[in-house]
Amino acid sequence: MYTKTLSPIIRSVFMRQLRCTQLNYCRGVPHPQSLVSPAALTLPTTHQVRNYAKSKDKKKEKGKKPVKVEINEAQLRDIINFDAINGQMQKTVEHMKDDFLKHLSLRSTSGAIDTLRVNVDGTEHELQELAQISRKNPKTIMVNMIGFPQTIPAVLEAITKSGMNLNPQQDGTTLFIPIPKVTKEHRENLSKNAKTLFIKHRDAIKDVQNNTIKKVKKQTDISKDDVFAIQTQVTALADKYVAEAEKLLAVKQKELLGES
Repeated sequence: MYTKTLSPIIRSVFMRQLRCTQLNYCRGVPHPQSLVSPAALTLPTTHQVRNYAKSKDKKKEKGKKPVKVEINEAQLRDIINFDAINGQMQKTVEHMKDDFLKHLSLRSTSGAIDTLRVNVDGTEHELQELAQISRKNPKTIMVNMIGFPQTIPAVLEAITKSGMNLNPQQDGTTLFIPIPKVTKEHRENLSKNAKTLFIKHRDAIKDVQNNTIKKVKKQTDISKDDVFAIQTQVTALADKYVAEAEKLLAVKQKELLGES
């Protein structure tokens, strides 16, 4: 602002001095400034300095750790069913552990096949409820479907989509499942399946979180501050269980890829 005001004033003084010099020269009267060339009367230059954020500062902002939220169980119990919500999230992590054990074995076992979930007409059953499972030899699992032959298509689909890299062969009411060799590709597929299972259970935890927050927001007898506090703490509770699940995933993927 100061520079914009000063520049027209200096320019005006310069023009007056130039006119006086020219008049004195025409009259033959020497003037001290007539000896000075107009080029020597230079206007002061101004520079606009623009400050940019340093990359280090940006990195510091990005690298800031999130504020740790303390979970006040007493406050939560006054408004929500804390034990039920906490239990649901905890069970979800436990289910993920079980799924890792059942479906992500480097060498498929009859035990993993026994508990394989099969969807029959909208109802889930364990495979051992529908068939007799045994080992024909160390490299082949035999599944006898004579008791429920009508469920064979559902069983074949469940085995194929189990994530255990199995390719069952049907012979009448009997299924033969060759146990695949442990190859690099097999390890990578199992690692991807581990990530898929993690996402499934992570989303289940987030569903519990979101449903709880929605119910709290619908309550009219709670202040906005209390709603915000509950929302923050429930989110922190969900994040804690998601972080636990992420650690389990990292350990399992290292095991499957042979890095541990």
